[in-house]
Amino acid sequence: MSKRNSQSAKTAARERLRQEREREAKRAKVKRQIIVACSIVGVLAIAGGIGYAVMQANKPSAWEAAKDDKLVKPANTSGKNGTTVVIGKSSAKKTLELYEDPRCPVCAQFEQTVGKTVEKDIEDGKFKIQYIGATFIDKSDNGEGSKNALSALGAALNVGPEAFLEYKYALYSAKWHPEESDDKFKDDAYLIKVANTVSALKNNKEFQNAVKNGTYDKWALEMSAKFDDSGVQGTPTLKMDGKTLTASGGNPPMTVEDFNSVIEPALKG
Repeated sequence: MSKRNSQSAKTAARERLRQEREREAKRAKVKRQIIVACSIVGVLAIAGGIGYAVMQANKPSAWEAAKDDKLVKPANTSGKNGTTVVIGKSSAKKTLELYEDPRCPVCAQFEQTVGKTVEKDIEDGKFKIQYIGATFIDKSDNGEGSKNALSALGAALNVGPEAFLEYKYALYSAKWHPEESDDKFKDDAYLIKVANTVSALKNNKEFQNAVKNGTYDKWALEMSAKFDDSGVQGTPTLKMDGKTLTASGGNPPMTVEDFNSVIEPALKG
């Protein structure tokens, strides 16, 4: 091979090497640009996700929003914000105040043992009953069931006092009342399922729509505020003529015998 041919080959080889290096440099540059672009998109996505999460966190819950809703008072109510719920014969001279939280397990025990006696006394005209609903259990575990059940009770009260009492009794029954730790009453479908055991509420579309639409959510919050302002510390609490009715040990009357032993003197007082 001549020196000329050898030199030409070397020059050609160097040129090919230079071109290959340029192509490699271009590929590396493009790769860096893609990585940077993807990194920017990732950062923006993360930032957007964080922004959305913050926005959702700051977005008021349905119950927070309900505070600003227009107040709809159930039928068969009176007083400020429709929070006075009195059921019974107008001829009854005395009124028994009953304070209950829908999720309260002790309230469920009271209703299961004494509830029918209370209802019979109302029917017999011994006394009227004033119901004051509480939601303090929701506040203790960030739940919704007490408020939601109270709203559903408002929907039942709108149908009628008897529907209200029957529905209240059903909610507290051994079959339907959940454990305190199980916030089942937050589920509208569950509340409607229980309501279908009450003749006046069974397949009642007006009642069901009120539950689903939260028609009485604002009212439930107003009723809860009334309980908070009452000074009552727990449920169930029974009061007559401003006096708390308690059995032995200062506890609520949890048997029919105990209930009768405290209600009879109160009626005569």
